[in-house]
Amino acid sequence: MAAPRIAIAGALGRMGKAVAAAAAEGEVVARFDRPGVLSDGLTDGRAALDMADVVIDFTSAAAASALTLSAAELGRPAFVIGATGFTDAEDAAVREAARRLPIVRSGNFSLGVNILTGLVRETAARLSALDYDIEIFEAHHRRKVDAPSGTALMLGEAAATGRGVALSAVRAGSREGVTGPRAVGEIGFSVLRGGGVIGEHSVIFAAEDEVLTLSHSARDRALFARGAVAAARWVIGRPPGLYSMQDVLGFTAQSPAAG
Repeated sequence: MAAPRIAIAGALGRMGKAVAAAAAEGEVVARFDRPGVLSDGLTDGRAALDMADVVIDFTSAAAASALTLSAAELGRPAFVIGATGFTDAEDAAVREAARRLPIVRSGNFSLGVNILTGLVRETAARLSALDYDIEIFEAHHRRKVDAPSGTALMLGEAAATGRGVALSAVRAGSREGVTGPRAVGEIGFSVLRGGGVIGEHSVIFAAEDEVLTLSHSARDRALFARGAVAAARWVIGRPPGLYSMQDVLGFTAQSPAAG
């Protein structure tokens, strides 16, 4: 099998550099960053779309959604998106692009986190909302601009799915002042931003007489980059649609989510 031709969006960023290091020799055929930045061997985004079988994008929700729409007009290439913090409009743009392109989008490309996601879903299905409160805690470095993290929201979706409800119906944000007692079935989120923390996530199931905590700690950004490269190799040649890392790892049936 021929090596995949990978283009890296946001090539000058931390994750862009990590992806370049994780890819095998000869796989990366184009690197691009902000429009007009063509130093350090970079190309422009439009040329990169023509050169690549797949783009790996860890930039921003706004940039990733705009780029996928541009690619959809061409009908190529495939995409792997690790950006988070999508607005409803940006999410809709990616889903629209997925009608013409195969796209893997995930809040986290770690094998461990995706196993954790499955455990959270199964645990939530078995522990009654009447007895167990769910709180999701996440911590990241001071430079992260969105909160809660995409991984925290992914875990929240898993917990809500396990309980057969929509996350939007039970999600609780930050607490301050006199908030009153906690609502039954509420899924709460707590956030820390500071220093150089790469990524910490915990899902807490708290009852009156016991507390169960499922957690994951990231030690090196390379683990996310390796997962993204694996997703890039997997998605090439797939039918158009929106896939997740659960699909890539074989944890779900390999069929795209609805655009």
